[in-house]
Amino acid sequence: MKIKSVTASWLHVPIPEKQQHTSDFGATRSFDSTLVRIETEGGLVGYGEAKAEVGSTGKNAGLDALINEELSLLLVGEDARDISRLWDVMYNGSRAHFAIDRGRVFPVLGRRGHLISAISGIDMALWDILGKSLGEPVWRLLGGRRKVSYPAYASGGWAPTAGIVEELQSFIDRGNFKAVKMRVGAGDGTLAHSVERVKAARAGLAPDIDIMCDAHGTFSVAEAKRFCREVADCNIGWLEEPVVADDKRGMAEVRASSDVPISTGESEFTRFAFRDLAELRACDIFQPDLSICGGVTEAMRIEAIASAFQLRFAPHLWGGALTFASGLHVLSVASTGFIVEYSLGANPMLHELVVEDFTVVDGHLEIPDRPGLGVTVDEEFVEKYRVKN
Repeated sequence: MKIKSVTASWLHVPIPEKQQHTSDFGATRSFDSTLVRIETEGGLVGYGEAKAEVGSTGKNAGLDALINEELSLLLVGEDARDISRLWDVMYNGSRAHFAIDRGRVFPVLGRRGHLISAISGIDMALWDILGKSLGEPVWRLLGGRRKVSYPAYASGGWAPTAGIVEELQSFIDRGNFKAVKMRVGAGDGTLAHSVERVKAARAGLAPDIDIMCDAHGTFSVAEAKRFCREVADCNIGWLEEPVVADDKRGMAEVRASSDVPISTGESEFTRFAFRDLAELRACDIFQPDLSICGGVTEAMRIEAIASAFQLRFAPHLWGGALTFASGLHVLSVASTGFIVEYSLGANPMLHELVVEDFTVVDGHLEIPDRPGLGVTVDEEFVEKYRVKN
């Protein structure tokens, strides 16, 4: 089980013009991700996913270099099963021996950003290997799934007022979803337009359809408060990232001013950021992205904080198949997990990177019981879209 190699590959998949959408991130012209591949001396291979940016697109050359030229040197020759210790080795760098010996962290510098994303992809791959070596799904190794399937919500919603109902209803019809998420915030131009779109959606969809709103952190505190007040009669499921992630006190102020649930976390790194959110009472729902927050290992720590503070857990699953699968495994063992994000934007990294597909049936998605993360990477897809250096 000794690690033979650790390699990272930037996958860049162009999105056909007719399938592109535009948000405050700009036009989605491609889907980009870093695929992490770890092979043991015995021939076992595990895969993970890391992101250079929280959205669909990104320049991943630096992230690839960090994994290929730095972190891989710390891992080759190590036992792939020592996942928790290897996490600390990567996080603490040259002071890892102090951290492991004394039971607390001593990070050299990279407490956020690319380093944690790189660790995330590696950590996923290590869990994939462990599951495959034992012939068990990762959720079994984490304590066992609590449910066979979970309700899913259709994630998208970029259309202007005149088209938002049609767009969201088309999402609902594709999987008999009972919940949808739409984008609000800076991409709408004005706060009034965001409110208008939400009110149109609420009026046009069936009353039993839950509507979530995602501002991508683009409201000011005052705007977020006003938004919550003006859509108070729309029965919003949650307002996601109302303000920039760096303004946790501002987010707490928004939450205190309204009974609209606040969700956040896709832009956060490690349990320490989520601890701060919980202590500030800044949100109701944690949404870590497993390809950013620190992987499966760190997501389990984050969920423990959610449980201790009586918060809910709904991982950010806007990514490729490895991010999605990892999130499903953690969600299924989480005492606070309750719903699955399902991207309805053009996402070849979710539907084409692996042989298996994730299918929503009657608004629910089943947790896979195949070994490891439960997915088989399509090597032809990887070769076709790998960015050649």
